Amino acid sequence: MTFAQDTSAQWIRGFGKEFDGGRVRLVCFPHAGGAASFYYPLAGRLGGEGGVAEVRAVQYPGRQDRRREAPLTTIEALASRAVEEVRRLNDKPLVLFGHSMGAVIAYEVARRLERESGPRPLGLIASGRRAPSVHIPDDVHRRGDGELIDALRELSGTASSLLDDEEVLRMILPALRADYRAVESYRHRPGPELACPVTALVGVDDGRAPLEQMRPWRRHTTGAFDLRVFPGGHFYLTEQWTAVADAIRASVGAFEEAAGLTVGGGAQASPPPA
Repeated sequence: MTFAQDTSAQWIRGFGKEFDGGRVRLVCFPHAGGAASFYYPLAGRLGGEGGVAEVRAVQYPGRQDRRREAPLTTIEALASRAVEEVRRLNDKPLVLFGHSMGAVIAYEVARRLERESGPRPLGLIASGRRAPSVHIPDDVHRRGDGELIDALRELSGTASSLLDDEEVLRMILPALRADYRAVESYRHRPGPELACPVTALVGVDDGRAPLEQMRPWRRHTTGAFDLRVFPGGHFYLTEQWTAVADAIRASVGAFEEAAGLTVGGGAQASPPPA
């Protein structure tokens, strides 16, 4: 697909003018090995004239049209670089969404936005990733290519036909390995937690993010917390984008209410102060 690029063209991607519009801007962070295009299904369900959210997605280095760039290998580097671009999106209220590895990056971006100058997020939606303070050792990034691909197959995040294509594998393996290294070496740093509310989304059969490891997201905000459970496994989203969009829509409404933003008669809520 061809992206419609905004002023932060390398890092922040849009999906076409027909999907622009919405009371808030939803910035989405992909999973390990993933790309901005993963979130295309949300754009049409949430954006457009009269929509709830204008969807933007982060494109990490090392994949798709950025495949010639070296991938970043720590969550801290990814979050620090991404926040520079997210900070520019200050003309609408901001909501962050991340799936799997993307949930950790979105959380770290939200922390940076709250403690530094710039737009403060209305809320964070974390999908399919255990709470940042729950550490489970893993070493997938140290394994051979075959075992790395097997781990990806197990999660069902990439079509099996693509994983059988050697040319595709050569393109995705460096970024995939770098992403696994980033998320597996991540350690939560103590400090002020989020003031904005947090919603956690998860598939009931997600072995990588079981419910007992999702509930501790509650510890990472002094605001409201909500946990929503869907049928399915780690990539439950791909089978039910409409239900996910409905959950995001409900969370955005709750975030707006918590921030004292009201929308009536077609009026658009004002961005929160920096």
